[in-house]
Amino acid sequence: MLVRNSARAVLIKNNNVLVVKVKEPYGECYFLPGGGQEYGENLRDTIQRECLEEIGAEIEVGDMLFVREYIGKNHDFAQYDRMIHQVEYVFFCNLKDPQQEIKTGINPDKGQIGVDWLPLNNLVQYNFYPKAMIGYIIDYLNEKPVPTYLGDIV
Repeated sequence: MLVRNSARAVLIKNNNVLVVKVKEPYGECYFLPGGGQEYGENLRDTIQRECLEEIGAEIEVGDMLFVREYIGKNHDFAQYDRMIHQVEYVFFCNLKDPQQEIKTGINPDKGQIGVDWLPLNNLVQYNFYPKAMIGYIIDYLNEKPVPTYLGDIV
């Protein structure tokens, strides 16, 4: 199995983070918008395309916050994801039109059932994955140092 590159967007508005809601075999959960890099596409183009597909919005890509890996065999859902190894590049982004209504985009991922703004400070109460990422996002927004490489966090 090959390692797959992915780009994800952190979009914040009024202390809420934009997430995609997905129905998985193990239940409903939330992820940052984004997805797989296509051949010949740079990561900024990847995240712009994925946001159009998943949240129906154009974005401005800012700084890369960090890189994390997802090695499926090491996680709770190994029975579903044991053959997945994904390197995720997470970027801080802004909506090009902050007033735009956010809704499921033109080409959502299989299983995507919606988009939501969830309170960043209470995100741990939701089935958001990976939970370990929440603290790093909050630290970044509070201008605290954040490691560039997070590894295979859960």
